[in-house]
Amino acid sequence: MKKSKRKTKIIGSLIAVVIVVLAGLLGINNEQISKLANEIGLGNLINSESTEAINQNNITPVNGELQVYYIDVGQADSILIINKEDAMLIDAGNNEDGEDVVNFIKDKGITKLDYVVGTHPHEDHIGGLDDVINSNIEIENVLMPKIETTTKTFEDVVNAISNKGLTVKAPNKGDTFTLGDSNLEVMTDSILDEDNLNLSSITLRLQYGNNSFLFMGDSEKENEKTITWPKTDVLKVGHHGSDTSSSEEFLNEVKPSISIIMAEKGNSYGLPKEEIVERLENVGSKVYRTDENGTIEVTSDGNNINVTTKK
Repeated sequence: MKKSKRKTKIIGSLIAVVIVVLAGLLGINNEQISKLANEIGLGNLINSESTEAINQNNITPVNGELQVYYIDVGQADSILIINKEDAMLIDAGNNEDGEDVVNFIKDKGITKLDYVVGTHPHEDHIGGLDDVINSNIEIENVLMPKIETTTKTFEDVVNAISNKGLTVKAPNKGDTFTLGDSNLEVMTDSILDEDNLNLSSITLRLQYGNNSFLFMGDSEKENEKTITWPKTDVLKVGHHGSDTSSSEEFLNEVKPSISIIMAEKGNSYGLPKEEIVERLENVGSKVYRTDENGTIEVTSDGNNINVTTKK
């Protein structure tokens, strides 16, 4: 009797998976899948045992190479993502880094940025954004959190956006958009705390084929605990490797195989903290650092990831 039940369950599971795959190919949505499953008595199997098949079926096919550059801008962040004809810039370093960031973008043959993201209004993230916006690079979209400061750096960025006739969108958790063949999702809502601007950081997760990237800005533990995080291949470590971020719980969920820390050699903050580096290594992550490796290029073909460093 037990063998018979087990055989029935296995057959049912196989049928459930086939239904999910066929439904995906035919464009049937999840609600219609569930209704069909319930009608034939496989509702529980569809809902519980076929989740992986659903997720795999939703992965966008890719063609070509995704390039992610973690630009060495000292004690600051600036990341350029390129796929096909599309490009995204996440942050632009300090005020004095603007010209270098613009030149880096142009050196890659980029004349248009589909998205410019200022993760949060600290100078070491948005300092060079006004130079990027004021340049002759075409900009389609600007994303920033819904929080303001009275600093000249912030005002310079706002003026540059206005002068170019652009508008700012403040993204919300769950917002999605595409860049070439890659799909991006906003992972958390910004926590709007004027006393701690790090908490307003925009967090983005990029999926390219079977590979994934997570960009944490300067988000802290308070941001990390708001959701359950999916496992991710490449992590841009939050807050330059500070102990305000990268909790054990967060890293045990993400389990990155590669971690990128953006910091300046000999910085006055003592970043990255050694305990954070050890914590990353303890979850099996290979750690790269701009203070030691210079600009870091990570490429993906959708299945394989390659890391190239300047130093």
